[in-house]
Amino acid sequence: MTARLLAGLAAAALLPALLALLPVLHLAPNRLVTGAPVMASDALGAWLWPVVALAALGPALLVAGRGWASAKLAGLACLAALALLLLGLGDGAADLIAGKPPATRARLASGAWIGLIMLAGVAALTAGRARLPGAGFTAAAAIAAVLAGLWCSGSLDALSLAVELRIRSDSLGAALRDHLALTFGALGLAACVTGGLALWRRGRGTVELVVSGVQVVPAVALLGSLVAAISALLAAAPALRSYGISALGSGPALLGIAAYLLLPLWRGQQAARRATDPDKLDAARALGLTAGQILTTIRLPLGAPLFVGGLRVAVVQALGLATLGALVGAGGLGTLVFDGMAQFAPDLILLGALPIIVLALAAEGVLGSLEAALRRRWPR
Repeated sequence: MTARLLAGLAAAALLPALLALLPVLHLAPNRLVTGAPVMASDALGAWLWPVVALAALGPALLVAGRGWASAKLAGLACLAALALLLLGLGDGAADLIAGKPPATRARLASGAWIGLIMLAGVAALTAGRARLPGAGFTAAAAIAAVLAGLWCSGSLDALSLAVELRIRSDSLGAALRDHLALTFGALGLAACVTGGLALWRRGRGTVELVVSGVQVVPAVALLGSLVAAISALLAAAPALRSYGISALGSGPALLGIAAYLLLPLWRGQQAARRATDPDKLDAARALGLTAGQILTTIRLPLGAPLFVGGLRVAVVQALGLATLGALVGAGGLGTLVFDGMAQFAPDLILLGALPIIVLALAAEGVLGSLEAALRRRWPR
């Protein structure tokens, strides 16, 4: 028996072992307490063994099998296990809260989260092994389709996270819009600042030092300092209030987030500027190319991948930092996160945190793919 096969068997046995050792649900009298743990054998019922069998089959096929055919079968097995696990958790939660007071909640526990993340991860690996086009996006689309189908069928309605989502669907939509507005507003502001600073050629070392120094300041401290500074400014010049300037709200949040985005955008911009070899520029000028032709045929093709790399870092960083906008009254998904922390409500925290994670992963995937495509299109 080869080491490859042994690794496959170990991977195949891991999830069943976790389901046997860790709780998959917590049954609580209300949303504010953790509740009593419920093991997989009690929560999943008849769904347990199909989930265990498919969860063992997927990793075993992925590691021990060869070729794209076994990878596709492994992916289908993992997707089926993921769907059955969610279905079993939904049914188990419905049975647990049946006949209980309306405030009773059935919350996903550590075993369920680890199992879902493992199955999703193996499904993503199988998409890459099967050489599917856009493997990561294909796997994400398949998982999203499974979740959408179960959600529309009502199979997940009894889970606490689904209950919280129904209650706060309107506020979640508003928070998501505010979060995206903060993210892209700060990104646009930082891009304008770095573009202007690039014109100051003699001060590039000073700019590098300043934008690097901003990263040392804790984000909460920077936001607090901006609120205090704007408050002092408004106290000295009350007429500024008539222009909509406020010490709280989106103003200080945009300034604070944009300050942290200066470094990745600046370094991406400077790396793109330095990507072109001076000898190539001299040769292009000797051939009679104009400045516009040099820009479009040499500078942009060589520098675009590096600039997109800096943009990728900045977008992901902005999505995370926008969470802190809630601390200064700017709204966003951070409002749900901090409300959940204040109320000791884990599902409310997840309701705000999960969309941020999904957005960050999507931005990383899209811009990372764009950067790779540009590098293939214009290799240095």
